[in-house]
Amino acid sequence: MTTSASKPSVHFVTIDGDQVTVDGATIDAAGSPHTAAVHHIARTYAQPLGQAVEAIASDSGGHMRLTINPDGSTGDVAPITETEARDLERTHRGTGLHVVTADDDPAPTANPWVTTAAAGDRPAPATEVHVSPTAPRHARKSFISEGPVIQPAKQGWRGSLNRFGLRVGPGPAEKEWRQDVQLVSQHWPGPRTIAVANGKGGANKTPTTAMLSAVFARYGGAGVLAWDNNETRGTLAWRTQGSNHDNTVLDLLPRVDQLLGTGAQSAEMSYFAHHQPADKFDVLRSDQSVDGGHEVSADDVNKIHRVAARYYRMIVMDSGNNERAANWRAMIEHTDGLVVPCTNAEETAEAGARLLETLIERDEHNAALARNAVVILSQRTPGKDPNVERITANFEPLVREVVTIPYDKALQSGVIHFDALRPATQRAWLRAAAAVARGLSA
Repeated sequence: MTTSASKPSVHFVTIDGDQVTVDGATIDAAGSPHTAAVHHIARTYAQPLGQAVEAIASDSGGHMRLTINPDGSTGDVAPITETEARDLERTHRGTGLHVVTADDDPAPTANPWVTTAAAGDRPAPATEVHVSPTAPRHARKSFISEGPVIQPAKQGWRGSLNRFGLRVGPGPAEKEWRQDVQLVSQHWPGPRTIAVANGKGGANKTPTTAMLSAVFARYGGAGVLAWDNNETRGTLAWRTQGSNHDNTVLDLLPRVDQLLGTGAQSAEMSYFAHHQPADKFDVLRSDQSVDGGHEVSADDVNKIHRVAARYYRMIVMDSGNNERAANWRAMIEHTDGLVVPCTNAEETAEAGARLLETLIERDEHNAALARNAVVILSQRTPGKDPNVERITANFEPLVREVVTIPYDKALQSGVIHFDALRPATQRAWLRAAAAVARGLSA
């Protein structure tokens, strides 16, 4: 016999950043937005009914179908597709969901997310392998599993549910984030040099240098140097923190032989570099004097690079606006990966494109850098700008990847700190650094 029980309501939750809506109405989300949504539904709907209610939840990590109990706990959690979420909303929004109980009905349909292999689909048993006594020892297959351990989700709905004691895997957005973190955390065999170059002033070279250095250092550990390779006064010194000295590349040059000597110690670089305590990288400043008579030459760059490669695993070089300068050309000769920054101002994009065209016409090393380059397009103005999409589309045939960075007030002036950026901006810079890492040869 089939009986119809009361209809538990179905509620629809959307989380966009810190904004939470339940059934189309925005709710107060102090603390975790996911926890706030669960507690709101439990308090408002489940407790008055005295029974569990269902929720269809959507955030950047995907869509979930779950049960929320009157005490605020959750259960019956299952990820669903976007199509399924839309179908459920069309079917159940405002109507409730029929719950059927029976003592003579067929067994309930199995959860589609829990599957068992049919007899014909089960994998064949492993074939026993007998190793000849004369076979080399390395031919034996290791007993130790080489597969990666997938940690439970820490972000979005899945992360919140795991904090309630469940074990839900990461969604697509978190999986992509983890892949990017793995890329920027790796250490290459030997130092790698990244050049940040665009002949137009105001193309965002210095913030790009600082943020790439911060991402590689924060995720991959120490050993990252941001080097201001301007001929004279570069602005990297203005946009990063100073140490208890004012030394620059000109103070380092007379000490090159000593720093390359067998008795040199790694801590001696602290006399010349300016450490960034929160962002974990070091800064080598360009000459800051107005009346100085020394302009950095190609030979100077070669000497300093030898020192930098001795003490650092990654060197990110900011550059001046004169692509004909000897120090600029010397930088390119040491470069393993080229980054062309620009903004949504058209002239910065045009200057970047002309740089790429020039490098293509030079030798094979320069042409390879241009083909493998990453363009990082930073939006300097708030709001939507059609120039961003147009510039991105025009650059895509010219380079390996184009990454866009949203407008963020924390990048516009003053000393730059990664922690001061909005989460969306931090994610964009991680994506940009991962794109650079993909082009560095192993």
